[in-house]
Amino acid sequence: MAANMTSVINDEIHHRNAEISHINKHIHANPELAYEEHQAHDAFVSTLQSLGFTVTPHAFGLETAFSADFGSGGRLVIFNAEYDALPGIGHACGHNLIASASFAAFLGAAAALKSSGQPGRVRLLGTPAEEGGGGKLKLIDAGAYTGAAASLMVHPGPGHKLPPAIRGVSFVRMLANVKMRVHFTGKEAHASIAPWDGVNALDAVCLSYNAISMLRQHIRPHERIHGVFRKAGDRPNVTPADCVVEYYVRSATQAGAEALWGRVLKCFEGAALATGCEARVEPLNSYADVRPSRGLCEAYIEAMPEGTVASDEPADILAGSTDMGDVCYQCPGFHGVFGIATKEGEANHTKGFTAVGGTDDSFERALECGRGMAAVAWKVLSDDAFAERIKTEWEEDMKLAAEGK
Repeated sequence: MAANMTSVINDEIHHRNAEISHINKHIHANPELAYEEHQAHDAFVSTLQSLGFTVTPHAFGLETAFSADFGSGGRLVIFNAEYDALPGIGHACGHNLIASASFAAFLGAAAALKSSGQPGRVRLLGTPAEEGGGGKLKLIDAGAYTGAAASLMVHPGPGHKLPPAIRGVSFVRMLANVKMRVHFTGKEAHASIAPWDGVNALDAVCLSYNAISMLRQHIRPHERIHGVFRKAGDRPNVTPADCVVEYYVRSATQAGAEALWGRVLKCFEGAALATGCEARVEPLNSYADVRPSRGLCEAYIEAMPEGTVASDEPADILAGSTDMGDVCYQCPGFHGVFGIATKEGEANHTKGFTAVGGTDDSFERALECGRGMAAVAWKVLSDDAFAERIKTEWEEDMKLAAEGK
């Protein structure tokens, strides 16, 4: 990228530090759960409008989504801003930093477009409910990513897992996640007077739990099965007739997760058969695996300070699942990770991570990532050969995904 365009991007992000910082601090100080992010939504909308951007509040049929757009013609690059929190522990996944990095990247890329006068479009998309709510799935269904040449975001992770000098990882694969709620229905009875009249749904829950625990001996190292009891009876002297569990089943690909879920389902079906219960499966928001664009990842490494971003090590820097995986099935995607100054025991989804995610140092790291993403976006918008390369690579990868690879 030409040095003058780098300066345009960096100068704009520096000039708008106060607005980006305001969003970052506001979101971190006011954690809101999935689909309840009204304060974050309103803060973004008002700030973007004050900067002169065209903003659609409550976008794509979601009350707490927004879309801010700049430019015309050409290719479209989308930056994803997450801002939902976790119950009880606030922004323990650093979504305030995700929002800040994407905001910075959008501002920088918009400035580059304005300065150049070239065709092209950038969009800052407010994506609610990543933490289990599947907000991006609804945005996909509503057409938010239709026609996008690329979609970019970064995610904070535990910096203590990174070697010295390395502040981020570019090519980050994350697991596909099939989520299911299972309802066991039995028959109530007095547990002392007539236990023989009861059909115990809690027995079915426990039997399935033990069967799944045995199944874990025979799954691949990268696969995961974990669940909780949502409802397990009300009183000891009443045979539980209505029990509910929720399970997440993860694997490296959508096909792998679906196959593993088929094995887990047999545990539930067998437990129901053995206890005389009925079992009903309720699908939840399942997430596809994250399949990053190699081209976007390489461009990001080139855009960041030399020697600060690793390609794909450590591979387990963020070994969970996200609805950004589904976006990667819609267009070439980037979901890099940057480390914040955590200590042992302060990985994502802990109170320690929440605290570190609110520091000035973490915010500065998010801004650095925003500058890098803006540079990548500009390359997609201005370099026809590069844009064609990432499109072709993505199309080939989607063929592999269709084959379960």
